[in-house]
Amino acid sequence: MDVELRQLRCLLAVVDEGTFTDAAIELRMSQAAVSRNIAALEQALGVRLLERTTRRLGLTAAGERALGKARRIIALLADLERDARAGTGELRIGYAWSALGEHTTEFQHLWKTRFPHTELQLIRSNTPSGGLLDGTTDFAILRRLPQAAAVEHERIGEEKRYCAMSVDDPLAKRRSVTLTQIATLPVAMDLRTGSTTLDLWAEQGQPPEVIPIRDIDDWLTVIGSGAARGITAASTAHQYRRRGVAYRPVRDAPTVPVFVAWLRKDPPQELEVVVELLAALYRRA
Repeated sequence: MDVELRQLRCLLAVVDEGTFTDAAIELRMSQAAVSRNIAALEQALGVRLLERTTRRLGLTAAGERALGKARRIIALLADLERDARAGTGELRIGYAWSALGEHTTEFQHLWKTRFPHTELQLIRSNTPSGGLLDGTTDFAILRRLPQAAAVEHERIGEEKRYCAMSVDDPLAKRRSVTLTQIATLPVAMDLRTGSTTLDLWAEQGQPPEVIPIRDIDDWLTVIGSGAARGITAASTAHQYRRRGVAYRPVRDAPTVPVFVAWLRKDPPQELEVVVELLAALYRRA
C-alpha cells in the first residue's frame, strides 16, 4: 500500500472545508493537485472515498472509516513531533487573525528577558484551533473557540470591536459607528475563524449580504475596494494597517473575548507561565 501523508491531509481538508476549491485554498495547493491526491489515495486503498455530485460532496461508507483513521494518524504524528521537540528550547504560539495586537511586542520582549534560552515563535494559522489540532503550535490565541473537545482554554482578556471600511466610506468621517450604521452595506466575514457573526445584530437589522472570506488578506482586499465593511477586534486594527482602509470603534457592540488555548491531553510544560504572562498584559491595559 502506497499511502502518503499529503493524500491524507487532502482528504481531511476536503471533508472539513466542504469543497475541493476551499481545500486547495487551505492547503495552499492547486485544486487539480488536491484532486490528484484524493484519486491516488482511492487507488492505493482500492475503494472510493468520496461521492461527488453536482450538488454535494459526501463520504462513502469506506470514506467514513478512512477519515477516522486518517485523523488518528495525523494526531499521532503531531504527538511524535511534540515529543521530539521536547526540550529543544522553542515555544510556538499560533493565531488565526492577529496575535496580541498592541501587546504583541511587549510580550515578545518579556519572553526574551525571562526565557532567553527558549525561542518564541508566533505563527499565523488560519484554522479554528490556531494550529493546535494539526500539531504546528503549542498554544493558540483565539477570539472564537473551536468546536473541538480536544482543546482546553482560559480567558485572558477582552478587546473592543472596530469597524473596518474604505477611506471613501461616508462612515470614515465619523469618530465612532454603530451596528445599525454598519449594516447598511454588505459585511465581510470569516465564518470559520473570525470573531464576527450575524448574531451581533437583531434578525431585523442584519446586513443585506454577508461576503465570505478566507483570511485577513482577503478581508482587507474586499473592504479596501469599498464592496463591504468588516467588524473585528482591536488587535486586528492595531496589527493590520493598510492604505485605503480605515478603522473606527463600534460603540454599541460587545467586546471580543480573548483566549489562550492548548491541547487538553498534552498540556505544554510552560502552561502556567504562558497563561499568567498573557493575562497580565490584558490586566494592565
